Amino acid sequence: MKTYTYKESINKLDTLLKRDEGENQEIRRRVLEIIDTVKSQGDAALINYTEKFDGCRLDTLRVTDAEIQEAFDLVGREMAAVIEEAAGNIRAFHEKQKEETWMYNPGPGITLGQHITPLERVGLYVPGGKAAYPSTVLMDSIPALVAGVDSLVMVTPPGKDGKINPNILAAAKIAGVHEIYKAGGAQAVAALAYGTESIAPVNKIVGPGNIYVATAKKEVFGKVAIDMIAGPSEVLILADGTANPVYAAADLLSQAEHDEMAMPILVTTDADFGEKVITEVYRQIEADLGRKEIARKSVDNYGFVFVAENLEQAFELSNAIAPEHMEILLPEPMQYLERVRNAGAIFLGSYTPEPLGDYFAGPNHTLPTSGTAKFSSPLGVYDFMKKSSILSYSEDALEKVYTKIAAFARSEGLDAHAKSVERRYENK
Repeated sequence: MKTYTYKESINKLDTLLKRDEGENQEIRRRVLEIIDTVKSQGDAALINYTEKFDGCRLDTLRVTDAEIQEAFDLVGREMAAVIEEAAGNIRAFHEKQKEETWMYNPGPGITLGQHITPLERVGLYVPGGKAAYPSTVLMDSIPALVAGVDSLVMVTPPGKDGKINPNILAAAKIAGVHEIYKAGGAQAVAALAYGTESIAPVNKIVGPGNIYVATAKKEVFGKVAIDMIAGPSEVLILADGTANPVYAAADLLSQAEHDEMAMPILVTTDADFGEKVITEVYRQIEADLGRKEIARKSVDNYGFVFVAENLEQAFELSNAIAPEHMEILLPEPMQYLERVRNAGAIFLGSYTPEPLGDYFAGPNHTLPTSGTAKFSSPLGVYDFMKKSSILSYSEDALEKVYTKIAAFARSEGLDAHAKSVERRYENK
């Protein structure tokens, strides 16, 4: 892990955090080729790409009810109960985000408002293989279902045996996903956007994936909506010398084990505490970490300790970084909440570790990364809703203002706009 002072880092964070890296044009070229092939060849392209990239030849793309039930049985009652409890927590939290159609009357004969409707069909991408995360299924599907989406379609790559990870299928069954297809990578994103013989196109695509998936989502944006372009996972811990370095190190490693580019960051007002955390991070990697090689590369290349002179500087650094996950390990952490301007999720106190949010508490773990928390929010029910404006004027109400509207229209050179309101009162 690399250590910097506030003065050394505050004006060059994007450079230090390697957030200015350019787009990989070769990956984009290959993704565009895959998209075009899926558009022209449909299911055949998906089957061929699955054989090429996933090592299995499929007869059909859609997962059957029998396969889902088999997976549910393999997961077992104990794990299924855990998934069901987590799903209940996630559903309860997201129910609070629901919006309703509203209207008001600002004057006689006038009704204005907003009509809220769910998206009709949504595609959910779920990574497979080593990155098989049933938690992602719950986090990305339940808000859509709470919103009232009619058709929720999941795509996920199969293993070499042609089967889907049973935990993923069990989570999909518990959440209530409507359709599941064996397809992954950029080709699955293309299928969701443009449709094939088996997969009808969707209105929006959500869910994480590798660089090919992220690039494909970027390329189909406009044809469909997308949730976000997710970068490597991040956690920022803000702490002073009163925090427990063992806890802090463990929480940093909970992100470092995701992949080699995950970014574990400590911002502290105590340089000695920073050194203790670094020592503890490497001790825990060697002592009992299963994915130690991944974690070591993460902390070596993307791990940072920023030492601030005071909490004001510490929060300035944190807000400039705008982390995906932020833990505040300070005494009475709630009192500092208003200082946080930019963070995907905020974890308050020593007994609110980041994995609590990943799996169980209820708030969504699909969060803005790479500094996009400066302008983005966690995935939520609102991502699966559309808003339409409502306007209704009576004849008398429009008569009171139509000359003003006509004057405004003519100031913009739009005579037909003016005549649209004037013709209604020509003979009065």
